[in-house]
Amino acid sequence: MGEAILSRLLEQQIYSPETVLVSDPSPERREALAQRYQVEVTESNRQVMESTTEVLLLAVKPQVLPRIEADWDSVKEKLEHRPLLISILAGIPILRLKAGLDPLPVVRVMPNTNATVGAGMSAIAPSSGLRSEQLQLAKTILGAVGEVVEVPETAMDAVTGVSGSGPAYVALLVESLADGGVASGLSREVALQLAMQTVLGTATLLQEEQLHPAQLKDRVTSPGGTTISGVEALETGGFRAAVMKAVKAAMTRAKELGSQ
Repeated sequence: MGEAILSRLLEQQIYSPETVLVSDPSPERREALAQRYQVEVTESNRQVMESTTEVLLLAVKPQVLPRIEADWDSVKEKLEHRPLLISILAGIPILRLKAGLDPLPVVRVMPNTNATVGAGMSAIAPSSGLRSEQLQLAKTILGAVGEVVEVPETAMDAVTGVSGSGPAYVALLVESLADGGVASGLSREVALQLAMQTVLGTATLLQEEQLHPAQLKDRVTSPGGTTISGVEALETGGFRAAVMKAVKAAMTRAKELGSQ
């Protein structure tokens, strides 16, 4: 996810390569990032902290956070600058980030995997006291990889259930549509192409024409036709309830992970 954000920021010229410093513990990874993006790289988190004046993007696994906090403790007293911290750590609340990385201003973000192709959905929750220009900077950075919505932090677990985990649900839908096509006599290749483009086109149509999903559904379903028969089968199978339960289950799990 960190590389997805980096690549789009450079591609859109929001930042230039010489203004970016990336830390990574893997020599191979550092070399690849330097060659691919012409950015500076280091194995030292402290070096990044010491040199960063505007934005510190924290894109590590949650279990790495104590190491980041230790590095910050070792350098923070001698630093004059207080860059904006943008955290995409799953399940780590602002209160914990503020406690371990004081006194940095914090924005907590829940992106999703679609960011890798510039079609992501990011929800951001600002810490209290964040300046308007800092919030706008966070929105600009996350806007490089897709759409951005601002939510209170209390909504972050629900966001995880919808957009954070949502790509997996949609992938299952695409796979199921394709399987249905194969079961109906189509080749796997054709069925998958039909399914993917149908999902992509439907989302685009809903977005561009600002339609409620029910409106599009009603537009496609004619009396006694094929689509209403399929919709009836989905309703009989509990399709809506299953998706809603998936969102709620993911939200519940996010809450559990955040409290560990």
